[in-house]
Amino acid sequence: MSGLLARLREWKALLRSIRIYHGSKKHQVALDRMYGQFLKPGDLAFDIGAHVGDRIGSFRRLGARVVALEPQPGPAKVARWFHRKDPEVTILEMAAAGEKGSLTLRVNSRNPTVSTASSQFIAAAEHALGWDDQVWDSEITVPTTTLNALISEHGQPAFIKIDVEGFEDVVLEGLGWQVPALSFEFTTIGRDVAQRCLDRCAILGYSKFNVALGETQQMVFRRPVDLTRISAWLATVPDRANSGDIYAIM
Repeated sequence: MSGLLARLREWKALLRSIRIYHGSKKHQVALDRMYGQFLKPGDLAFDIGAHVGDRIGSFRRLGARVVALEPQPGPAKVARWFHRKDPEVTILEMAAAGEKGSLTLRVNSRNPTVSTASSQFIAAAEHALGWDDQVWDSEITVPTTTLNALISEHGQPAFIKIDVEGFEDVVLEGLGWQVPALSFEFTTIGRDVAQRCLDRCAILGYSKFNVALGETQQMVFRRPVDLTRISAWLATVPDRANSGDIYAIM
């Protein structure tokens, strides 16, 4: 019965995500305006941590071919349904990591958007304001690939979006060369993870950065800034900001 209840909770949460991410024209317009800075018709985009596929939809409206990874069966099923008739969308039910293999994914059935492979992320959430009601109530083992392997198989992307709940630094370990632009989620409970991502981006050769808070899809800086300035911003942004996406640009 507990397994059935967990599945019912997950599908209730997925219906909420569908309403939020697929039910708002305003949200879609904001996504297209943001990602239109990085994608044009004929490009390839990677969506790492696709959830229910709203970013896939934006990339396709912009004319890009999409390869998406979503390791959770429920969200992956939803994303496949939305894009079931589109041959330019490939959705793989797996995770990205620093190497090929497998990992344990901790699932939050009430809020699958924060399911994670990072035990550090869960530990940080336990003591953080606003996260005290989150419960990771089950585990699944999922296969992993790397960004390098995806590039070898599918081609060079113009843009990579990474949103994997505190595991972004590990995902970037699997990227060995610079692509034109990428984004990774940051959280104020995992600033160290985001800083490691910035350091990795610098090693890869990125010198320009910007950031958008939450789901605003609006850049904080009028023009991209350097590593020193984005790192200082990350260290001092208030905890109430909670999360957002940092962009690394060639």
